[in-house]
Amino acid sequence: MQPIADWLAKLGMSEYAERFAANRIDVSVLPDLTDQDLETIGVLLGDRRKMLRAIRELTPAGRPAAQDPAPPPPMRDEAERRQLTIMFCDLVGSTALSAKLDPEDLRGLVRDYHHCCTGIVERNGGYVAKYMGDGVLAYFGYPQAHEHDAECAVQAGLALVEAVPNLKTSVSSPLQVRVGIATGIVVVGDLIGRGAAQEQAVVGETPNLAARLQAVAEPGSVVVAAATRTLLGNLFEFQDLGWQELKGISGPVRAWAALRSGYTESRFDALHTAGLTRLVGRKEEIELLLRRWSTAKLGEGQVVLLSGEAGIGKSRIAAAIMEQIAAEPHTRLRYFCSPQHTDSAFHPIAGQMERAAGLVHTDRPRAKLDKLDALLARTSTLPQEVALLAGMLSLPSDGRYPNVELTPEQRKHRTLEALTSQLVRLSTRNPVLMIFEDVHWIDPTSLEVLDLLVRRIAALHVLLLITFRPEFKAPWEGQAHVRSLTLNRLPSRDAAAIIADLVGSKELAADVSAEIVERTDGIPLFVEEMTKAVLEAENEGAARRVASTIPSHAKSIPASLHASLLARLDRLGRAKDIAQIGAAVGREFSHALLEAVAQRDKAELAEALARLVEAGLLFRQGVPPDANYLFKHALVQDVAYETLLREKRQQLHARIATVLDREFAVGDSQPELLARHYTLAAMPREAIKYWQRAGERATKASANKEAITHFRNALELLEALPERTSYADKELQLLLALGPALMTTRSSVAPEIGQVYARARELASAGQQVADLFPTVWGAWLVAFSRGDFPTAARLVDELFGMTNASRNSELTLQAHHAAWSSLWVGGELSAARHHIEKGVSLYRPEAHGQHALQYGGHDPGVCAYVCDAVIATTMGAPARGLDDMEKALTLARRLDHPPTLVQALWFAAELHQIRREPAKVEDYVSENLPLLALHGSAVAIANATMLRGWARVMQADTDRGIALMQEGLANWRKTGSKFHVPFRLARAAETHLMAGRIEDGLRLIGEAGGGTGDLWFAPELDRLKGELLVKTGAGEQAESCLRRALEAAHAQGARLLELRAALSVAKLLETQGRRSEAENLLAPIYRQFDEGLETADLRNARDWLES
Repeated sequence: MQPIADWLAKLGMSEYAERFAANRIDVSVLPDLTDQDLETIGVLLGDRRKMLRAIRELTPAGRPAAQDPAPPPPMRDEAERRQLTIMFCDLVGSTALSAKLDPEDLRGLVRDYHHCCTGIVERNGGYVAKYMGDGVLAYFGYPQAHEHDAECAVQAGLALVEAVPNLKTSVSSPLQVRVGIATGIVVVGDLIGRGAAQEQAVVGETPNLAARLQAVAEPGSVVVAAATRTLLGNLFEFQDLGWQELKGISGPVRAWAALRSGYTESRFDALHTAGLTRLVGRKEEIELLLRRWSTAKLGEGQVVLLSGEAGIGKSRIAAAIMEQIAAEPHTRLRYFCSPQHTDSAFHPIAGQMERAAGLVHTDRPRAKLDKLDALLARTSTLPQEVALLAGMLSLPSDGRYPNVELTPEQRKHRTLEALTSQLVRLSTRNPVLMIFEDVHWIDPTSLEVLDLLVRRIAALHVLLLITFRPEFKAPWEGQAHVRSLTLNRLPSRDAAAIIADLVGSKELAADVSAEIVERTDGIPLFVEEMTKAVLEAENEGAARRVASTIPSHAKSIPASLHASLLARLDRLGRAKDIAQIGAAVGREFSHALLEAVAQRDKAELAEALARLVEAGLLFRQGVPPDANYLFKHALVQDVAYETLLREKRQQLHARIATVLDREFAVGDSQPELLARHYTLAAMPREAIKYWQRAGERATKASANKEAITHFRNALELLEALPERTSYADKELQLLLALGPALMTTRSSVAPEIGQVYARARELASAGQQVADLFPTVWGAWLVAFSRGDFPTAARLVDELFGMTNASRNSELTLQAHHAAWSSLWVGGELSAARHHIEKGVSLYRPEAHGQHALQYGGHDPGVCAYVCDAVIATTMGAPARGLDDMEKALTLARRLDHPPTLVQALWFAAELHQIRREPAKVEDYVSENLPLLALHGSAVAIANATMLRGWARVMQADTDRGIALMQEGLANWRKTGSKFHVPFRLARAAETHLMAGRIEDGLRLIGEAGGGTGDLWFAPELDRLKGELLVKTGAGEQAESCLRRALEAAHAQGARLLELRAALSVAKLLETQGRRSEAENLLAPIYRQFDEGLETADLRNARDWLES
């Protein structure tokens, strides 16, 4: 018993030596002692804590002090990717030893050294993979992962540098070792060699790094790499060795020497995990939701935005509120967003409807329609709406619904309305609880639906709970019926409650439970996962060791959670393979699909899935073979997937794509799903085909953001093909499809649009097909026009007409006129612009050209013609004609039901009334446009709306607010880089500053317009306003020069309205100089040219002055 007495003496606790001897406690028993054991023999609380800490240092990370080497771990069937901590240990001075010792003595020394290394490595949970003479290679994290592998490796290294010098040898000086340790992703498991020499090789930089770190270590020291150091926090004391240049390793490497075990009260600062079994510690959050539910039941709809980090308990909150109101009459709707379907329009909504209707893939189309009809009949859904919802689910109508011809945008808009109507009808029967989960993965079209629902819910009997991670910025905050709720970590008592629930009727020592509480720091999922790991341990001693080995530093949490979940996967045996296959399929999958892909015996598959469900890695809904499975958390899926080698992944994805295409026929309904699997299968040609099909399908549904993603995916794959040049036609098709989608969602000056059309034009020029080349030139024209490169734009207009003259295609001719009237207008050639407008209107037919908005500029050419003519006619002195044209534009835009076109019409309607000086009507049109802009507006359009609001406020004497809005709009407009109608924008901004008495600011804005840009429309107004501003400074002569320049320019353009304004400004200046007669002779003839619009603001102002 002497060694135990010595150990106690080292601790300064020799008074306990007799009690240890009386209870026959020797060193071998120490690792199994518990706090309760020490209390039983009379050790005081403080001393118990010190002893337990010293015992952990003796038996690193709580590993059993095995006296005999553990049996070798079972060999795996195939290699896999894993995170490993690798230790390389080398005996110092072995060459000199070989010269000094007899070979038999050297053999004995090396044998003892190997035995020492093996014992220490295995006691610390490692696996000796290879003996290399006097070197030892050990793995920590294979074949069984533990979340504390890095710590165990360092403990083993420290134990080795202490134990090896104590080996008995015939040499005079003690033996020493160098130890290098590194952590990283490797490929491990390939069997190499034969017989006794067979080993499981590891491939990757990590083993090389460990070996190189060993080489730079001092004798008797342990050196660790950066990744290992990050995982360990303050569990050890380290000496920073700085950056090291290591042979065979690119770039310098940061290294640390591990000196000894450190002292820390807490093993970690924070954890970042996900999910739990039962909700505890969220009383306030649940009470808030219940209050909102009570309010919603009264008909005042409520929205709760629930945010929090992954694993903090958002899904459990949702489950808890469902449990709380389960006994109440209500309707429950749940929607799940998916990371695999961020670009699949309506994905969570379609999924909810399919589940509600009970649709399964084996149902024939007629049976699916029957089920859908039965579901929707409960809410007396109109046949037209059923047809739309069936279309959303990609179900053929089978002739049972009325056939209504709709444009893609109309279909999308009416589908949104049908979904909203469904909710309205449901809420009239019973209160509705809606839950949208994981909205950070929502597709853009579903986000539009959600945005519409948030706005409509305020007057319905509905509570909408939206959950998301912090990276998603919810656009609904600040609305009266919306409440934001952020989840925080749990206090200790709540973490203990989670543990108690999981333990149930099993036994778990109080100190083990306390250890878990202390070390998990309030992250619910990590509490849960660690508790499960403890409960799965073989005995209480092992459980205590598991509980005491959680990594500490916050930055280590992702790797630590990865290891924790991988450890549970490793314990599943053959079921792990099924988890990996399921992970390749996606976050959720059906039993039927997995069965077809896995190609396993039905009984074997059922057993494996049952084990995964029992282990808590999967949730199951339904009964096999009609069951569906969901990975408990995205991180669980990620861990299972990441262990697969690239080759195995590709094989799996190829098999999944084949099964989905042939047996589940998703090529038409979910082409993006097939495209994704073909992409991951490294089958680019098949992937390109389905990405293109997905993009075309999204375009037809006006899901332009999704379409952009799909087309870009196809192009990226195409660009990587070695025979790219032979795919020129396919690349051109994709670019011509991508361009219009970009125009609908981006500013026309966005560099990517120019790049798309430049490449498309390059490809089309080689083919010399007018039908292909024309849209590329038109797109290049739009880019040049939007950037203010008007000479290039004019040249491209000529090129467009050259192509139309050759082709005699009326559709192309219409678009050539479209480009021409836009260019001529900004060039101040108003009459010529109206000529092209008239030509375009004569060619335009809504039924024939209604789809042009999807190909040219993102707006309808007929509406564009009318709004442009409305503004030009008004500027030229025909305000009544302008109003008539604008009414035609708005009527047509509303009939077309294409939101971007209506955005344009309302934009120009507001500007028309701005020109007419009617601020109240400007505000009316801007207010109508704002909801559309939120969904379909570009940055330029949104900035312009803000400027319009600012102008209207100033004109209605709300000067401060108006100026603030104008400045905000100007700042945002400048950021876009747009050069469209620069003089008009700056003139209106300068006018607000003139009205506010900010003369210097107004002059600065006029100066910003510069000169020589070629944008001449409204340039006379800039000169006029500059003159008005100069009058305020007393520079009368300079002011008159500006005003007369404005008068001449307006006259040259035929812009009679601007000429009248300039003449009135000159007249007022002349009157102040005593030249009234000259002023009247200037103004009166211009005024008399008007025969309509005599009650508009400008004509009234002129008449009032003449009559004064």
